[in-house]
Amino acid sequence: MNPSESSAHPKSRVLSARRVVLLATTVLGLGAAALVVAPNLNLSASYPAALAQNLSEQAHKLKAPVGFADIVEKVKPAVISVRVKIDGGPQTSGFNSNDVPPGLRDFFRRFGMPDIPNNGGMQPRGHNIITGQGSGFFISADGYAVTNNHVVDKAENVTVTTDDGKTHKAKVIGTDPRTDLALIKVDGGPFPYVKLSEKAPRIGDWVLAVGNPFGLGGTVTAGIVSARGRDIGASAYDDFIQIDAPVNKGNSGGPAFDTDGNVIGVNTAIFSPSGGSVGIAFAIPASTVNSVITQLKEHGTVTRGWIGVQIQPVTKDIADSLGLKKAQGALVAEPQASSPAAKAGIEAGDVITAVDGKEVKDARDLARKIGAMAPNTSVKLSLLHKGSEKTVTLTLGQMPNTQEARATTEDNDNGAVDIGKLGLTLAPAGKVAGAGKDGVVVTGVDSSGVAADHGFSTGDVILDVAGKSVSTPADVRKVIASVRADGKRTVLMRVKSGDNTRFMALPVGKG
Repeated sequence: MNPSESSAHPKSRVLSARRVVLLATTVLGLGAAALVVAPNLNLSASYPAALAQNLSEQAHKLKAPVGFADIVEKVKPAVISVRVKIDGGPQTSGFNSNDVPPGLRDFFRRFGMPDIPNNGGMQPRGHNIITGQGSGFFISADGYAVTNNHVVDKAENVTVTTDDGKTHKAKVIGTDPRTDLALIKVDGGPFPYVKLSEKAPRIGDWVLAVGNPFGLGGTVTAGIVSARGRDIGASAYDDFIQIDAPVNKGNSGGPAFDTDGNVIGVNTAIFSPSGGSVGIAFAIPASTVNSVITQLKEHGTVTRGWIGVQIQPVTKDIADSLGLKKAQGALVAEPQASSPAAKAGIEAGDVITAVDGKEVKDARDLARKIGAMAPNTSVKLSLLHKGSEKTVTLTLGQMPNTQEARATTEDNDNGAVDIGKLGLTLAPAGKVAGAGKDGVVVTGVDSSGVAADHGFSTGDVILDVAGKSVSTPADVRKVIASVRADGKRTVLMRVKSGDNTRFMALPVGKG
């Protein structure tokens, strides 16, 4: 929730959902019951002694804790409620006395509402101060604490309330919007604090969430780690832990603990159709938190390595069109001018398969690997370049501020040609206002055609087809015919949408 949208509700990030996911909680109950009984069974009469001992040991290791009170008692004092105030700008009254009947004006006065201006205009009423709430936790005795960037973003004033009810002023040391993390500092102390876990949790591990849901403060919920490596579309660095411990508005920035009392993640978003918990929440992994917070503490900002390419995943269709055995790696849609990648000779259509010998699974994996490195670091990239393996060495630059792309196109009388079998209507870019001079513009997409199914939209500019530049619809037809004649089932097109360029694989079938 953007803090400018409300002044009454705790702050959080809520992801919209189209369906509700039911949780199979009975499985945990049956598992716990079985494990309590298992250690007491006399298995030696039916099984060899060694097997009986092994089963007993495994059952003991897996047995669920009787309760979480000891862990909560240990970690809860380190968790804080974070309250912020934001200057929302001049506040005005929207009432116009010419439009409000006198009787209604008297009604407002009688129930304590502010008086309505008599001049019929918008009247300034001071500044609109917006408040928001979230959670956080101390990571050191001297008052450094972690929370979400979206909790303290643009805050004029930050205060924290500790578990003992005391209120302290806090200062924002630094924020990182890309990972939604922030570091704040409270003077005084010593404060109780918790440590970040040094190991990644396993799916199925117990997890405790402690935070400030709906401004209630000091609330504990329990669940398990449901999944790892989740991508929710927040940024290129998404690598969330999914948990089913109930998390609601106001839990943002709060910790998720393992049963050793270490922080495995920072709660940052929920997946919900209503804004309330449905048992699907996402936490930033402790490894990411440690890396980001260390930089924020030392420098106040986070710097990341940058190679300067637009990348995209290698889908099955793209892999087929490139002759790859499996859909893996990061496809370079376009190297940016004067970037480290461009200087190293990386071209559109190259597939980056490894960084310093470590395999690249997909485009997101490449972004995380490069982003975790410092600028000016020398790296070796393994590529598939025009069907051949290639290795290039380059020095990472520093990631610049991101720019959000906006697609703006206009349709006019441009001599568009229908490519019926693909479901596309195309026109030379030079005949479409604002489309530039290179390539052909998609001026129409048949909603029932294969192009629509594969993500083509009106306004897209096709720059090349199967590695060949195109400038007219006839060029597109010619290349596709050649691809079909070679017996290929898909064709790879390089497509520009707004300021972004990507490759799209389109089935062309047989002629």
